[in-house]
Amino acid sequence: MAWVVLVLSGVLESVWAVALGRSEGFSRLVPSLVFAVGLVLSMGGLAYAMRTLPLGTSYAVWVGVGASLTVTYGMVAGDETVSLVKVLLLVGLVGCIVGLKLAH
Repeated sequence: MAWVVLVLSGVLESVWAVALGRSEGFSRLVPSLVFAVGLVLSMGGLAYAMRTLPLGTSYAVWVGVGASLTVTYGMVAGDETVSLVKVLLLVGLVGCIVGLKLAH
């Protein structure tokens, strides 16, 4: 269960990161609220997962999931350039996340 919560918390990390960018310095209400709720839920899930999973593994998976989804969202939304190198690096990042799960 901790792994499921950890991955979902990584997804929420991406949600709050995107919302933070859309909040325009917290000057827009809805993205600012999405940021705050996403941040609290993401951190709460990370804290829950760390009760049973190692600190380093938990943090690396949480950041990796959030970062890869945030970059992917940016590329799909057109805010970030798409290149073969970026896609291959994201695939490698996801591979490393899966590897940490398998090594646990």
